Amino acid sequence: MYAAADKTSEPCFIRRLILWLALVAGVAFVCLLPGAHAASVPQAPSAPPLAAPVVVIPVDRTIESGLERFMQRAFAEAQELGAMHIILDIDTLGGSVESAEHIGQLVKESPIPTIAYVRGKAISAGAYIALNANRIAMEPGSSMGAAAVVDGTGSEIENVKVVSYWSGQMKAAAELRGRNTQVAEAMVDKQVGLSLPELGREVPKGQILTLTAGEAVKVGYAETMAADVQEVVRFIGGADHPLVTIEASAAEQVARFVTLPWVSVLLLLIGIAGIAIEMLVAGFGIAGVLGILGFGLYFFGHYIAGFAGVEDVALFIAGIFLLILEIFVSSFGILGFLGAVCLFSGVVLSAYNMKLAALNLGIAFLGAVVVVAIVVKIFQHRGVWNRFILRDKLTTEEGYVSVVTRRELVGKTGTSVTPLRPAGTAVFDEERLDVVADGEFIPANRTVTITFVEGSRIVVKEVKQ
Repeated sequence: MYAAADKTSEPCFIRRLILWLALVAGVAFVCLLPGAHAASVPQAPSAPPLAAPVVVIPVDRTIESGLERFMQRAFAEAQELGAMHIILDIDTLGGSVESAEHIGQLVKESPIPTIAYVRGKAISAGAYIALNANRIAMEPGSSMGAAAVVDGTGSEIENVKVVSYWSGQMKAAAELRGRNTQVAEAMVDKQVGLSLPELGREVPKGQILTLTAGEAVKVGYAETMAADVQEVVRFIGGADHPLVTIEASAAEQVARFVTLPWVSVLLLLIGIAGIAIEMLVAGFGIAGVLGILGFGLYFFGHYIAGFAGVEDVALFIAGIFLLILEIFVSSFGILGFLGAVCLFSGVVLSAYNMKLAALNLGIAFLGAVVVVAIVVKIFQHRGVWNRFILRDKLTTEEGYVSVVTRRELVGKTGTSVTPLRPAGTAVFDEERLDVVADGEFIPANRTVTITFVEGSRIVVKEVKQ
């Protein structure tokens, strides 16, 4: 019984041994596969290829809509180049809060790591842009802060809502990168006050905070100080990568200048005044050329900046055409009204901020009225209205006569047919003439002689016997 049992179990043991050997071989085979090994071992993040450039984007001069448009193009170009890092080369005293917000959003959402290199000043809106970068480096002697909100004249705005809003934006940017939000708030709101133990000083209420490069490093608002861009490149580990600087094109530089509020007002003033003077003062001259250049630069700049479209320019040209047509066609003001609406709409719709554009147009129009009034006063003798006024004098000396002057009658003698009191009728060589007595009245049937003839007036006097 036992012998039979041993014979039966021998094949089962061999089968089990074969299965175990097959399982071990399979596990060993799987472990040796390259893909399985790679999946089982965590991989370190791969470094960017050495061909990936470090892109430098200048953020200088005034922050406005033209710079915003350039920054959008520069960031898109950096992505196309496969940049490993973006350096924002900042040197600005600030500018438009709205443009700064849009640029800050662009920096914040960039898939490419960013570092702000403050070279000179990052004041006001420039500080906000720098705070949105991943890291900040500062040139020795540079400064950052003083982000109080000011109006177009440079006067500080103390409206609580405005200050609170901008303070919140600055704090949010600081918080996003793990920086002290109280420092950002003190850069905006002078009513905050701040203790900075790292610097051993207090910022009292009534003062706006501005940090030097060394102070920014100490309070954690800058990661390092760098003497130049090359040092920043080494700091981010891009020494072996090519360095590419994206510069604004000539057209973008013109657009940045043209879209400045005061330049827009000046161009509109030149355009309106030039066209009006050319229409009112005879002759196509420098006024018309300047007017066309003024409007041309205004729309060119806003078109390059991406604010104006072809339809806006067409609307403006239609407005000019309708205004000119109103001068020659009697439409009871309908064409003039439509022209003014088209002109106004073309200028406003082509601008970045329609409310500001309407204000600029109003200021330019008032200024143009003054300029046109002065020019018309000086050159009134050349005014187009002179073409509708008859200035020729119809004098006898010029050969203009209303009736034939019969000077040959002077000296002739005739007879009064009617009493001349003083006017009446007399006969001269069987020709009846209307005459006027010179001096006293003359009865009928008296001999008279003609003494003077002027036009149809014939003067006679009695011939005494």
